[in-house]
Amino acid sequence: MKQVLIVTGGSRGIGAATAKLAAERGYAVCVNYRHNQAAANAVVEAIAQAGGAAMVEDRPRAIAVAADVAVEGDVVRLFQTVDKQLGRVTALVNNAGILEQQRRVEDIDAARLSRVFAANVTGSFLCAREAIRRMSTRRGGAGGAIVNVSSVAARLGSPGEYVDYAAAKGAIDTLTIGLAKEVAAEGIRVNAVRPGFIYTDIHSSGGEPDRVERVKASVPLQRGGQAIEVAQAILWLLSAESAYTTGSFIDVAGGK
Repeated sequence: MKQVLIVTGGSRGIGAATAKLAAERGYAVCVNYRHNQAAANAVVEAIAQAGGAAMVEDRPRAIAVAADVAVEGDVVRLFQTVDKQLGRVTALVNNAGILEQQRRVEDIDAARLSRVFAANVTGSFLCAREAIRRMSTRRGGAGGAIVNVSSVAARLGSPGEYVDYAAAKGAIDTLTIGLAKEVAAEGIRVNAVRPGFIYTDIHSSGGEPDRVERVKASVPLQRGGQAIEVAQAILWLLSAESAYTTGSFIDVAGGK
């Protein structure tokens, strides 16, 4: 069966590394992005070059699709586009997410909370919903796998920095557990990875681009992680090698 993967937030960091590795392993890949079309197109081009062709069996190896996962209409259009251009989705990586400037809870307003929870939580629910409608054997699908990208922040709380982001990722952990049980009998596995202290651009959004350098001494492995290390865990959870694993988590955080 052809494997079709959607990676939300796939234009950079963990999402881009996941999209490229998945393509190497035979998936047709949709690289979702919100604003940075050039970066998403670069990922698609890298996939095409690595595979030696842009098309396989008259369908693209990879496509880039703009959609804000916090907007329901965008999510529906994203999945419909994949239906038409790549085929029925068999795998989803809920990677899109945001954090905002480091701030104590006493200084966080409702508008910020709405933005953070919409991107990190609402988006993951909406994408999971559309994936289930296509994967579920109860709906005529052939099954599939969903991997949610959470964070060790869900366990550690991110005090003094972004407790709101940590709380949103805590919601993703709960989504993973509940949804895994809800759809297990329908051929769908749902798992999550919890990255921590990974060298990606997201730290710039929090106002500290070099945050990993500051905190790496507190990590048992004494270093920050690379996006590809998270991608490798994600691809294992998507693969048949993890066929008896659902509702589970892999922490990719150097032992933190």
